[in-house]
Amino acid sequence: MSSPRTRRWVFLVKKGYQDVDTSLQSSIITKVKGVTFTNTSELGERLWDVADYVIPPQGENVFFIITNLIVTPNQRQETCAESESIPNAMCYEDSDCPPGEPVMTGNGVRTGRCLRAGNMQRGTCEIFAWCPVETKSRPEKPLLGKAEDFTIYIKNFIRFPKFNFFKTNVQDTKDRNFLKSCQFGPKNPYCPIFRLGSVVNWTGSNFQEIALQGGVIGIQIEWDCDLDKAPSECNPRYYFSRLDSKFPGNSVSSGYNFRFAKYYRNEAGVEFRTLMKAYGIRFDVMVNGRAGKFSIIPTIINVASGVALMGVGSFVCDLVLIYFIKKSHFYRNKKYEEARSVMLPPQQPEGSPVETPQSAAPSLA
Repeated sequence: MSSPRTRRWVFLVKKGYQDVDTSLQSSIITKVKGVTFTNTSELGERLWDVADYVIPPQGENVFFIITNLIVTPNQRQETCAESESIPNAMCYEDSDCPPGEPVMTGNGVRTGRCLRAGNMQRGTCEIFAWCPVETKSRPEKPLLGKAEDFTIYIKNFIRFPKFNFFKTNVQDTKDRNFLKSCQFGPKNPYCPIFRLGSVVNWTGSNFQEIALQGGVIGIQIEWDCDLDKAPSECNPRYYFSRLDSKFPGNSVSSGYNFRFAKYYRNEAGVEFRTLMKAYGIRFDVMVNGRAGKFSIIPTIINVASGVALMGVGSFVCDLVLIYFIKKSHFYRNKKYEEARSVMLPPQQPEGSPVETPQSAAPSLA
């Protein structure tokens, strides 16, 4: 049973008089800008720009920004010792390394030899792989620690097909310098350029921490459009959240990383590569929304259902009060009056003499 206040709330606040479209069609274009400089033993002096640290470069709704790296340069396909950090690679004799079998969670295929350093009884299996294998651990400081000053440009086109309504989250202007100088904020909601460090802070995370071991951040754009008002009243709202599980300390479940390689050939035609284990921030841009506009059909349906519920409500209340409560007899007596039948004398037709009782005649002596 719904009260009149509830029905008014549904009809007015929830706009029960509107036809609604939730089949939002959306397109996302992203761009990252910023440069930084590093100097490491593996890569030397190097300038990093957007072509180096953004994957994929096409600007999709899911993209990755590299903030930390483990670099293994000059790998070639040859034989070498498997990494000692791989449990299944440990051996005591050649029979522990059956040839042709890959090392589970390792880097290559066993050759049948057990390689031991000096007089050590325990060694590691020799493998055919991209050698030397990756052995270095994650740096203690992020390689691109200054990436928090990079900017992210998120352009969003939306369309509600039922009403053929289009909108974008970029200010409609002919000033080509607008996007070069503006930054998102309360005074610039239609400037979708976000500082990378600010986005991370809005999720409640620390940039240097997430840059060190990686993570996943969700950027949600929500459109709630009342098309009975002017199109300028339909504005995007942004929400930022940390999507990956954040565990305390250096848990093995924390962070986000993957590997990729860049391949080359020397003058002799021998192929080699530089292997990179990339740590960084993955961004998932998600869009949802609804649009509503006045329509006579939902208005009639909601008004009629409200009226019907009022009648049903009174009937249900009477049913409970009359039959299911302890003092139902009291309510029943108050609601209904009991009519009793009374016997009346038959009526005489008009003009007929009225009979009166006669007294007994006196006797004459």
